[in-house]
Amino acid sequence: MSLMLEPNTAQIKEQKIYQQMGLSDAEFAMVEKILGRTPNYTETGLFSVMWSEHCSYKNSKPVLSKFPTKAPRVLQGPGEGAGIVDIGDGQAVVFKMESHNHPSAIEPYQGAATGVGGIIRDVFSMGARPIALLNSLRFGELTTPRVKYLFEEVVAGIAGYGNCIGIPTVGGEVQFDDSYDGNPLVNAMCVGLINHEDIQKGVASGVGNPVMYVGAKTGRDGIHGATFASEELTESSGDNRPAVQVGDPFMEKLLLEACLELVKSDALIGIQDMGAAGLTSSSAEMASKAGSGIEMDLDHVPQRETGMTAYEMMLSESQERMLIVVKKGREPEIVELFEKYGLDAVTVGTVTDDSTLRLLHKGEVVAEVPVDALAEDAPVYHKPSSVPAYFKEYQAMDNAEPKVENHQEALLNLLQQPTIASKEWVYDQYDHQVRTSTVVSPGSDAAVVRVRGTNKGLAMTTDCNSRYIYLDPETGGKIAVAEAARNVVVSGAKPLAITDCLNFGNPEKPEIFWQLEKAADGMSAACTILDAPVIGGNVSLYNETNGTAIYPTPTIGLVGLVEDLAHVTTQDVKNIGDAVYLIGESFTEFGGSELQKMVEGRIFGKAPAIDLAVEAERQAQILAAIQKGLVASAHDVAEGGVAVALAEKTFGNGLGIEATLLGSATTALFSESQSRFIISVSPEHVEEFEALVKDAKRIGTVTGDHVIIKSEDGTAWINKSVDALRSAWKGAIPCLLKSEA
Repeated sequence: MSLMLEPNTAQIKEQKIYQQMGLSDAEFAMVEKILGRTPNYTETGLFSVMWSEHCSYKNSKPVLSKFPTKAPRVLQGPGEGAGIVDIGDGQAVVFKMESHNHPSAIEPYQGAATGVGGIIRDVFSMGARPIALLNSLRFGELTTPRVKYLFEEVVAGIAGYGNCIGIPTVGGEVQFDDSYDGNPLVNAMCVGLINHEDIQKGVASGVGNPVMYVGAKTGRDGIHGATFASEELTESSGDNRPAVQVGDPFMEKLLLEACLELVKSDALIGIQDMGAAGLTSSSAEMASKAGSGIEMDLDHVPQRETGMTAYEMMLSESQERMLIVVKKGREPEIVELFEKYGLDAVTVGTVTDDSTLRLLHKGEVVAEVPVDALAEDAPVYHKPSSVPAYFKEYQAMDNAEPKVENHQEALLNLLQQPTIASKEWVYDQYDHQVRTSTVVSPGSDAAVVRVRGTNKGLAMTTDCNSRYIYLDPETGGKIAVAEAARNVVVSGAKPLAITDCLNFGNPEKPEIFWQLEKAADGMSAACTILDAPVIGGNVSLYNETNGTAIYPTPTIGLVGLVEDLAHVTTQDVKNIGDAVYLIGESFTEFGGSELQKMVEGRIFGKAPAIDLAVEAERQAQILAAIQKGLVASAHDVAEGGVAVALAEKTFGNGLGIEATLLGSATTALFSESQSRFIISVSPEHVEEFEALVKDAKRIGTVTGDHVIIKSEDGTAWINKSVDALRSAWKGAIPCLLKSEA
């Protein structure tokens, strides 16, 4: 049975049913003008999902235009399933990151699992074999049963899908803050490899060519998922559980292998994932990109439920489905290929020359809409922007140190903060060695995966400190890109390009839109200076719960090229007697820092400053030193400052560090000043390293089994065994999960 009796056109207009679908009065009037008539229920549904923020970027297009997207090595920028970057030898890396925030807030296991499934399809729809998964997660503090449940189920969903499909989950990040209490963020990233000649695009060209539906059957799960992702969460959002899709990783594995076999066939014209907005987006976008139309007979759509309406079939976001266009007459071999994998491959339509999406159902035309109106001509809004009062207040503040009585105790407490503490509880649930190409597993600055058949590797990371972006979106945007690049550089790779998830609150609030545009300004500046263009991503707005927005969180996914696997570097110190260097100065910068949050219970003031020219120079010098074989270990200084970074360098091999720092104890140990690195160098390379890395200051030596940090006059601020520090760091998250709320 159908879920509803569909209203007629008069009811749609008079009762303003279109508003329930997410269209405004003005937008509905635009639809009427485009069509020259009032749309029927199915057509209203098509416009509502395609004109949602999730699909059309109607509020964010002016912001996205700020990003640099071109470079000589970029083979495919924004606009397709995923971006593609040349890595030499006729090969390319394909990657993208997307959000699945609202579904994960309502049904965390399936929300996270289908986020992983969707991003995998984006990559193999380009013709690439997925080789790695990453994620970036945000939750409230681990102090309530609800947040613990969301955290545990999201991690389980990511693990369940990735492990079953056999793609290693090699990296990511997890941060905790009250601002995400009702609206967690689940951003999933996939990285794939492709030969240049196998690159595919989502186009429906060639009049008369068949349009084929391949993969799993269509059900009623995920209907209006794109619209659901484009509105705030409220107390009643749990009623939207049907908007959450259900994934099957075993089905996706079959679909993946079938599609990778398909891309070798000269019968294939175009291929696209049925992601957000399902059949609607895939058909309209493929036709629009090709300057063609599509006519589909929905009676032929494989269905797993009875009595589905045209509206339900077109808006369903059932998983593990692709839409393909093939050469006319070649359908039998396509059917045979997919049957080999136990999958449906059914001709559901034809490419036409009239630039129209025409839908037939039970012998009647149930929708007739220009494809460009759906895919390209959504309204674009230039939202009002205003500087929030809090920003003016914070910018007027002087930088000051949080009050710390006992610095050793403060370090132990910082290591137990969930954002800093070991994420082993998370990544131990992920299979990060499947396919046996993982060179650096989770736990260092970036993951590294080898490019099989070569001596090259790909370093990859996700990163964003949303506290800095809340305090100062432009500066914070610069830092987010710079820190991701740092993570890749200290792993021995040259940054290639970024993908991003712009997670923000309601853009209709001028203060929120100001955060979005200023963060984009900062990101754009950093991408330009650090030569890391944006090749794709997504925008997730309306991340609010009952009117309260999350911290602005433009997550950065960055991939870099390791030119020789001998260059791969990890953060752990390697040998007793190695020299330890700090690159970069420490200033009194605590706005948004872990120490400020821990001591004050809130964040305020100025974000740390960043000079992108200095950042670029240091990254280039450090990468050059690594490529010359001068560096034993490398780690960037991030949350918690130098003391935390020094401690983290000792956890892998159990060796200690003795260091002397200049300045006041609190600033020297815990400031979060930018563009800083800690490097260890074997004695025979010290002279050459110091000549190459201009800002390197030797602060100490790798020693036995203690971390000892002293002042210039010899006062020991920190003197603790590596075991004690590591125990505090490792046990924090498991302890919080077991504790009573």
